[in-house]
Amino acid sequence: EVQLVESGGGLVQPGGSLRLSCAASGFTFNNYFMSWVRQAPGKGLEWVSIIGMEAHYLDYADSVKGRFTISRDNAENTLWLQLNDLKTEDTAMYFCAKCDSVTRCKMLDIIKGQGTQVTVSS
Repeated sequence: EVQLVESGGGLVQPGGSLRLSCAASGFTFNNYFMSWVRQAPGKGLEWVSIIGMEAHYLDYADSVKGRFTISRDNAENTLWLQLNDLKTEDTAMYFCAKCDSVTRCKMLDIIKGQGTQVTVSS
């Protein structure tokens, strides 16, 4: 059974930082693209960042480029997202997801976890 368990969310002031983690199990982690997606209150799901199987491929949504950094450790079956210079518009539930390709990641043809809440507010 695929399990993706996110942690690290919380309440942070604008300009602050958080580091999200995702513990993966139930599948061969290094055989899959991994991504972070988010859903803001009242809005649909949007992809935030994608990382290739060996981390050679990295992609970010324009809204987070230069502020967020995705990384993975295949030996530990763990995915991270470093969030810096957070803005109020980054407030959302953040989900870790597995996907078969970049296209499928961006089309949100994914399997995702339960999510961790990030709230950016002064």
